[in-house]
Amino acid sequence: MAKNYAETLFELARREDSLDAYGEAMGTVAKLLDGDARFRAFLETPRIDDAEKKDVLRRVLGGSLPKHVVSFVMVTIDKRRQRLLRGISRGYDLLLDEHRGREHVEVTVAREVDDATKDMIAEGLTKALGKNAIPHIRVKPEILGGLVVRTGDTIYDGSVRRKLDGMRRRMLRTELPDATSDSASA
Repeated sequence: MAKNYAETLFELARREDSLDAYGEAMGTVAKLLDGDARFRAFLETPRIDDAEKKDVLRRVLGGSLPKHVVSFVMVTIDKRRQRLLRGISRGYDLLLDEHRGREHVEVTVAREVDDATKDMIAEGLTKALGKNAIPHIRVKPEILGGLVVRTGDTIYDGSVRRKLDGMRRRMLRTELPDATSDSASA
């Protein structure tokens, strides 16, 4: 359901030539909801009158966000879909990334990397994926070295740990036939 709302807002933003501004505005709404549990409860509680919610939102958001985004948020209240606002924001960001030819990629490394290495990783991933890769780097020393790259549902594991595990499995497979042939001749 959030995806449908995100697509609608994205189309409106495209018509208004305001893709980035609408994305930032929805990000502001999502951060407000994520950062203030009381505000989120106020907005999402069905016991509070919709007119009161709208009045508060107009005061909080009215001067700082594009009017169409504020109107869009009001429509979610009318339709009792305000619980979807954070998901709509995430969906909008995905649509914007797709439109801009960007792909967020999770990259796991064994040690912190410097900016030059981050740039090199981004450049290599951009070439490999055919999209502007935006790497999100995290450190996990247990991979020992190399990289583990996750994009969508696909994982490319070039870690030293995986290579060592593969070598160990191959070595164990080659030893097993020898061990069974020794016991058969005994």
